[in-house]
Amino acid sequence: MQMKAAVYERYGSPSVLELREMPAPEPRDDQVRIRVHATTATAACQMMRRGDTVMARVVLGFFRPRRRFRVLGIEVAGTVERVGRRVTRFRPGDRVFGFTGFGSGGYAQYVCLSEDASIAHAPAGLSHEEACSLVDGPTTALYFLRDRARLRTAERIAIVGASGSIGTAAVQVARHLGAEVTAVCSGRNAELVRSLGAHHVVDYTRDDYAARADAFDVVFDTVGASSFARARRCLSRGGRYLITVGGAELYLRDAWSRIFGSRKLVFGMSVDKKTALPEVSELVARGALRPVIDRRYALEAVADAHRYVETGRKRGNVVIEVGA
Repeated sequence: MQMKAAVYERYGSPSVLELREMPAPEPRDDQVRIRVHATTATAACQMMRRGDTVMARVVLGFFRPRRRFRVLGIEVAGTVERVGRRVTRFRPGDRVFGFTGFGSGGYAQYVCLSEDASIAHAPAGLSHEEACSLVDGPTTALYFLRDRARLRTAERIAIVGASGSIGTAAVQVARHLGAEVTAVCSGRNAELVRSLGAHHVVDYTRDDYAARADAFDVVFDTVGASSFARARRCLSRGGRYLITVGGAELYLRDAWSRIFGSRKLVFGMSVDKKTALPEVSELVARGALRPVIDRRYALEAVADAHRYVETGRKRGNVVIEVGA
C-alpha cells in the first residue's frame, strides 16, 4: 500500500520538502495506524528541517536527517484505520488527535503510533483541522502554567508571544486558572488576544513589558524572545520565568534557580501528552478553550506553509490538510 508524504533528505530552506509516494507503515501489535487528515507547520518543524542546533543534529543526524526522521509533522488529527492485535484503547473509525514527538511522521497520509503514545480521542464537535491545532499549544501551556509554575488564582502573568500557537493557548489556560493575564504581542494582534481572555495587552513594538518592577508573578516566554535577566526586573519575589525555547544549559539554570535566588527560571519539554490531551478535550467542552487557525495549506503546498511560518507573523496555528 502506497501513500503520499512530504519528505526532506537534507537540511535547509522550505524547498527541501518534496512530495513523494512511499510505502504506508504497517502497525505492530501494540500500534494503531492513523489516517491523517490534518497536521501543522510549527516552529519545531522549522528547527528540525533546518537542523540549526547541535541538539537537533544529535537527535536527527549530523549531516543529514536519518531515514526515520525524514517525514516531519508532530501534531496530527485523523481516524484510526487499523489496530494491532494487542490494542484495547482504540478501534477502527475512532477520531483521534495526538503528538508524534521526535518520531514525527505527520506530513503523510498514514502514521503508526503506539496506543500508549500521546494520542487520545478527539474533542467532540471539532473538525480534524481544529483538533490538530489543539495538540501541542494547550498541553504545553498546561505543563508550564499548571504543573511547573503552579499558577494560582489572581496571580499576574505576562505571556510573551501571546498570539502564537502556544501563546494563544496559554492566554486561555491562564485565564481559566484565574490569573490576571497580560498578553505581549504586536498591536495588530491585540484584538485577537483580548478575545481569548487577556485582561491587558502590551504592544512590544511600543512598550517594554519588563519596564515596571514587581509587575508580574509569572512571565511565560513562549517564543524565546526574552530572557531571565530581563524578566527578573518585573518579577515579584517568588516569581517564575518560564521558557520553552533553549539548549541544555537551561536545564542547569532551572536546577540552580530552584535552590538559589528568590526568582526562579523554569525550563522543560512537554513531550508526554497522553494525560493532558483528554484534559484539553474537557476544556473545549467547557468552553474554556478554542482553536485559533491562521491559514490552511494542502499537503502539496507544505513548503509554502513553512515559508509563511518563517515570516514570524502567524497568528495561532498553520494547518496542513492531508488529502486522500
